[in-house]
Amino acid sequence: MNDKFKLFTIQSNPLLTQEVADQLGCTIGECTVNRFSDGEVQIHIQESVRGAKVFILQSTSQPGNEHVIELLIMIDALKRASAGEINVVIPYFGYARQDRKARSREPIAAKLIANLLETAGADRVVTVDLHAPQIQGFFNIPVDPLQGIPLLAQHYIKKNLVNPVVVAPNTSGLGRARKLAEYIDAPIAFVDKRQPEPGFAQAIDIVGEVKGMDAIIIDDLIDTAATVTLAAHSLVENGAKDVYTCCTHPVLTGPAIERLAIAPIKEIVVTNTIELPIEKQLDNMTILSMAGLLADAIYRIYKEQSVSTLFQ
Repeated sequence: MNDKFKLFTIQSNPLLTQEVADQLGCTIGECTVNRFSDGEVQIHIQESVRGAKVFILQSTSQPGNEHVIELLIMIDALKRASAGEINVVIPYFGYARQDRKARSREPIAAKLIANLLETAGADRVVTVDLHAPQIQGFFNIPVDPLQGIPLLAQHYIKKNLVNPVVVAPNTSGLGRARKLAEYIDAPIAFVDKRQPEPGFAQAIDIVGEVKGMDAIIIDDLIDTAATVTLAAHSLVENGAKDVYTCCTHPVLTGPAIERLAIAPIKEIVVTNTIELPIEKQLDNMTILSMAGLLADAIYRIYKEQSVSTLFQ
């Protein structure tokens, strides 16, 4: 890397950004993030970025609104400092669950976030496991949708489970479950579930054979953990030997930690797209790093090489 390459982080992912920098053999750019007494964000970039290919790594995770505003202001600061190219790396893309009008008089917030990023001056977006893949189409700039499933699959291949089955916690997750199942050569099953409102779910039945098998529940994210813990209890009731669960994005809000702590789950596998405080890191939790994947994508973009092999 040279002076025409710059990597910055803001507030959400300092540890992950440092891992990425270590893999790329570069340093993290210097900038300060301050707040006025009324809470307004002020960002000062402390080195020249003129003509540089700049990469900002920031998840729009909790507190989502603050991280979005920080990101937008950072992009604006870089644009006004004459950065040559502004690449926004968003490991966890918040507001992705608001990708459509589920009810009348609701916004499509994911489209709004896309508009804001473009208006601020982003030239490219890199993200991991979008909750709704169609969000790529909300942008008029390139979007690289990286996949976390290969990283999760490598973990389970190393565990060498004897009789695994990959379980989708709902019908909408069948595609994701099928991809993991193909990687580890396992059958799939799914939980027939009703969710009358966000944060609450009711299992109806397990479709597929799970009796005596090691069940791996996969989802793109775990928020309140209602869905995944309901699936875990249902799998045990239907004779599963051991229950594992994995996701790319550990959002973990509200009662999630309490639910996971008492659920019949042998291991919870997540990634570091969202940095977890120590109080949210359970004894049976394994955290995998996305640094290798993100560093590879950043290097390819910087060198103007193909990125498509990383999300196939």
